[in-house]
Amino acid sequence: MAKHIDFYFDLSSPYSYFAATQLPSLAAKYGASVAYKPLVLAAVFKAQGNVMPAVCIPKAQYMIKDLLRWAEQYGVPFQMSSRFPLPTIRGMRLVIAAEAHGRSAELASKLFSGMWERDLDISSDAVLHALVTEAGLPADELMAATETSAVKDKLRAYTDEAIGKGVFGAPAMIVDGELFWGNDRLHFLEKQLAK
Repeated sequence: MAKHIDFYFDLSSPYSYFAATQLPSLAAKYGASVAYKPLVLAAVFKAQGNVMPAVCIPKAQYMIKDLLRWAEQYGVPFQMSSRFPLPTIRGMRLVIAAEAHGRSAELASKLFSGMWERDLDISSDAVLHALVTEAGLPADELMAATETSAVKDKLRAYTDEAIGKGVFGAPAMIVDGELFWGNDRLHFLEKQLAK
């Protein structure tokens, strides 16, 4: 039976961006499916008593070097967002709205790229509209969907679901009921997929 990965992420998380650059090929290697499930990281932190790494000044300074090392390790483009931390709720609602078109993974990738490769302001409606259009999706339709109860409720539901499964940060991947946190645990995720 094919494996399934629940991928919980926040677009504001650079480590979620790195995981998103690796998951498609990893899933393809093992014939696994991936469900892209955006969550509100601030709500997860609050519920689990966690804080963002940048709160600790030495850790924040180290994080910049660490992110550059991960970009080199994966061979992917990266630049620290000049607007970090940036509110990404609307972008994550767009990923959910794209589910109706079966293209949430593609849109998440486009939005991650906008923030972490191109240093775009993905809290801006104009920027979001342009990125949705670049992804080949109906931007007006998806932008309008972000204001619907159905999409807002689904983002809350994904966040609550993640908290209920013990997620305390992003990225988080769950396979066979096992939690794998952080892009630096992908080798453990791969072992689980190989079982």
